[in-house]
Amino acid sequence: MRWLLTRYLRRYSYKKLTEAPPAKERSFMFPYIKALHIIFVVTWFAGLFYMPRLLIYFTEANDKPEPEKSILQNQFKIMQRRLWYGITWPSAVLTFILGGSTWFLYGYTPTWLHWKLSFVVGLYGYHLYCHKLFKQQQKDKVTWSSTKLRMWNEVATIFLFAIVFLVILKNALGMVYGLLGLVTLIIVLSVAIQVYKRSRIKKV
Repeated sequence: MRWLLTRYLRRYSYKKLTEAPPAKERSFMFPYIKALHIIFVVTWFAGLFYMPRLLIYFTEANDKPEPEKSILQNQFKIMQRRLWYGITWPSAVLTFILGGSTWFLYGYTPTWLHWKLSFVVGLYGYHLYCHKLFKQQQKDKVTWSSTKLRMWNEVATIFLFAIVFLVILKNALGMVYGLLGLVTLIIVLSVAIQVYKRSRIKKV
């Protein structure tokens, strides 16, 4: 009898850690917080996709003659500040808060969520490095070429694919297949970027 009771308690404790609690046991706020989390993830990615484009435009304007160079770069700096502080940073903070709340209300941490969280940490690292590049250009410092920035712009896409595949498929294998497809896409885009760059040089 004691052996059966011990076995039951161990099994119950394991299930509590690895299985989702019934939906009725979750807070009624869970779907609303989850919806808001998704909305701010979308606006955050919008900022992360557009900021590198503005960094590219600023870098390419550096080769323009005066006064065109100063006019363009001053305008791009204004656009960068509005995008970064008006949309991207607030969305990143709200995504963090709402994501943490969703995780707490979810009631447990499955394996796929561990993988997702690791990519989320990487995405925040990407965000912080974009902030570093942004601050440099606000001081009129151009440290990366436009080609390097175009490649950097695709990093956010890798995180997007990985996170979405994990959330939808809820397994690492599906994520791997999705990333392999993405790597193929990035290679094609890299070749296209090089072709575009060479065609621009020939026109000049």
